[in-house]
Amino acid sequence: MHEVTDTSSSIPPSAHDPLPKVWDENARIGEMLKGRRGLIIGVANEHSIAFGCAAKLRGFGAEVALTYLNEKAKPYVQPLAERIQADVLLPLDVCEPGGVQAVFESLRERWGYLDFIVHSIAFAPKHDLHGRIVDCSREGFLQAMQISCHSFIEVAHHAQSLMRPGGALVTMSYYGADKVVQNYNMMGPVKAALESTVRYLAADLGESRVRVYAVSPGPLKTRAASGIDHFDELVRMALERTPERRLVDIAEVGRVVAFLVGGGASGMTGDVIYVDAGLHHMA
Repeated sequence: MHEVTDTSSSIPPSAHDPLPKVWDENARIGEMLKGRRGLIIGVANEHSIAFGCAAKLRGFGAEVALTYLNEKAKPYVQPLAERIQADVLLPLDVCEPGGVQAVFESLRERWGYLDFIVHSIAFAPKHDLHGRIVDCSREGFLQAMQISCHSFIEVAHHAQSLMRPGGALVTMSYYGADKVVQNYNMMGPVKAALESTVRYLAADLGESRVRVYAVSPGPLKTRAASGIDHFDELVRMALERTPERRLVDIAEVGRVVAFLVGGGASGMTGDVIYVDAGLHHMA
């Protein structure tokens, strides 16, 4: 479920945590992440969760590298990289053999180290995603697992030698990993595997003082979401059931990610962090 490309040029205002339309020195939130460098995978347009993370991390002073899926996607991502003054922009299709390795070799040459990675990509073939899980194809399930879950493992593998102590890896999950959510279908088991992977990676990388997290936002209108059948019903359910009767936005997700990769979360690892306005608490 790669994110939808969008040609609009302005970020809609958020009632809860506005993003700067253009990053500059006056748009800084603070210096919490000054001197830290990180890779953000999954920016496709300005509504991407990955872009909300990139903008917030830049606002806190971090240097960021962004990726784009292919040449077709580049014209949509490059202006966003320029807008937030991203230091590096690289192609990455995790299905291409050697693609992940090439990104990390480039970052090793340019930077020499990393402090954080945000992994925000997922995909499932539409015909499998829209059907019952009992009917999903072997090929579709394996493709969804490779892109949505194993790619995070591959990223962690190649990041090991670049990550400085105190670094963090963050991926994106959803409530459907833990509970059966109508129409989420095959992605539920895939995201459950991803959350389990987070715990095992946290154990593997702990001796290197690298922390690992899954962030689980509520429903957000990205292309990943648009692939879900009857997604508007998920949105309506969230609006009816959250304590504040609202959805979260990408800026709020980005702010939580900034906390996780910063020093404030040094005592946490292997956790799933919900950013869904309390939806997961409601019966």
